[in-house]
Amino acid sequence: MNWPTDAKTATPLDDATDLCRMNVSALLDGYKQRKISPVEVARATLARAESVQARCNAFTLIDTGPALQAAAGSEARWRAGTPMGALDGVPTTIKDIVYVKGWAAHFGSRAQAIMASDDSPAVALLRQAGAVLIGQTTTPEFGWKAITDSPFSGITRNPWNLDKTPGGSSGGAAVAAATGAGALHLGSDGGGSIRIPASFTGITGHKPTFGRVPAYPASAFGTVAHIGPMTRSVADAALMLDVMSGRDFRDWHQNVLPFTGAAGQRIESLKGLRIGVWQTPPQGKVAEDVAAAFETMLGLLARAGAVLETVALPGEDLLELFHTLWFSGAAARLQALPHSARAEIDPGLLQAAEAGARISATELIAANTKRAGFGAAFDTLLAQYAFIVSPAVAVTAFTAGEEVPTGSGLSRWTEWAGFSFPVNLAQAPATVIPCALSPDGLPIGLQVIGPRGADGAVLAAAAACAALLALE
Repeated sequence: MNWPTDAKTATPLDDATDLCRMNVSALLDGYKQRKISPVEVARATLARAESVQARCNAFTLIDTGPALQAAAGSEARWRAGTPMGALDGVPTTIKDIVYVKGWAAHFGSRAQAIMASDDSPAVALLRQAGAVLIGQTTTPEFGWKAITDSPFSGITRNPWNLDKTPGGSSGGAAVAAATGAGALHLGSDGGGSIRIPASFTGITGHKPTFGRVPAYPASAFGTVAHIGPMTRSVADAALMLDVMSGRDFRDWHQNVLPFTGAAGQRIESLKGLRIGVWQTPPQGKVAEDVAAAFETMLGLLARAGAVLETVALPGEDLLELFHTLWFSGAAARLQALPHSARAEIDPGLLQAAEAGARISATELIAANTKRAGFGAAFDTLLAQYAFIVSPAVAVTAFTAGEEVPTGSGLSRWTEWAGFSFPVNLAQAPATVIPCALSPDGLPIGLQVIGPRGADGAVLAAAAACAALLALE
């Protein structure tokens, strides 16, 4: 079920127009047949963004004039029968840590603002395909945590319950997707930052294989950080991924693993497929409502004929390993700022950076060596299965503005994000889709994981799981 359009569920902020609920294929078909126009859709989307902003605080910029100008150009091309690319006229948002020419990137911080002179690679590819960029979405400061509040933009709220967090760090993008403020949304994921807010807001989020989508400038958090799509359906995520997967020589880390495209890949039947079941995170416990929803999903897979086998993650002390890499990245990020700017920084980020500054070079090298061993073992595990499924997040959305759920006894976001950060360590692709609502009406997500390079297969598996859910 692709929330918020599924008729079986209540919908978040359910006053969006039909134009703001259409998927990409419907938009493009409407443009081709001249039943709707890119300008009409852009106006509706911009109005929706303003409405959502007033209630959820999901945007740092709504760029009305240039968006309408771009939509007018798209409309002229469609009338002439010469659309410029696969996304011509599709309203799209960009997270406020990615460069967009002419926009100031604040990174959720009052300590830095960079007026971009060029598009980042993913943005350039989206623009070349005709996407209409309507605005910039919120992030915690420098994307450091899995909720979305920052000194620059304040607290972003979950449309399913405004007292709750949408997750993070791509929380603004998730809110925009869930509420119909754009069809496509560019997020980033260094430890769950696409998948966690996708789960908390009931949308689809895909963390690609590392290097699949080119990134520039490189993230301070290094090779755990990925750029990917956030949408209201698996099909739209696959199409967006295909567009963003072009080669860009500014990204030296971009891999050249074979990629045949995601949008056209399908799984015709789950019968006989061997599926790994990962249900115990390396840290913390799984909430009862999340565990129940996951068990229901496993039942659907079993009835579809899949062969389910419980798996355990290889390696030990994965949380400590991730902290070594993440905290050292935070230290490097803040070191680039003037010391006087530290008074403006989120205190939690300062604490992480201070911990990272105490990590020695030899400790960091040892951590990367240990990571390589884990990654190889994870590749070996994945090779035994068509794909692996897990809960997306061990908990549902909790109080906005808090890093951990009240009364949980946890101290860091990473302690409740145990189904997320190991997949970043392994650089594997993973898709999150909505699979249930909790008893208190909050979305619960399912995660599908596959081998590096197999983004299309992972998205196809997610689509197959979504199809099972749609039959219920």
